[in-house]
Amino acid sequence: MRTTVRLFTRTALTVAAIGAFAVPPAYAGNSETLEIYPSEATPGTTVTVNTLACGKHGRGVGDANSLGAGEFHLNPSTHKEVVVGQFTVPEHVKPGTYGISVACDNGKTARGDLIVKHRRPSGHVQTGVGGSVGPDTAQVTAGAAVLAAAAVGGVLLLRRRASGARGH
Repeated sequence: MRTTVRLFTRTALTVAAIGAFAVPPAYAGNSETLEIYPSEATPGTTVTVNTLACGKHGRGVGDANSLGAGEFHLNPSTHKEVVVGQFTVPEHVKPGTYGISVACDNGKTARGDLIVKHRRPSGHVQTGVGGSVGPDTAQVTAGAAVLAAAAVGGVLLLRRRASGARGH
């Protein structure tokens, strides 16, 4: 059974890999690839985009209106033929996939997707119980005193039993 599953898995992965190379990038129309870093962001994150579509010393205007970030400008970078621009993911954006596009001065376009995720909570979680809230010095001191008293009582009890067993 495992051999059959492995065979089907390998076959599926091979077909997927071959399929990824079978479609030329130019087939997607005149739109070229827009690289987005990071590709997954949370509200408040600054996102950098770059593309080769605008050509050497080219410029372009980016469109991040799908997530409410508006337009942004792309300018030549230090790398040959690459233009780069940035925008910030607005605080009000809901999680999802958003299309980002660029229109270059040379008439070419580029497109990519940005995935917006929930922001992870930071700081203490206010649950009302447990150690997620900062330590309370009075409670820590009281707990240490109880543990110390229990340890001393245990030692005395063991010594009493030991001395009582010798007497018989």
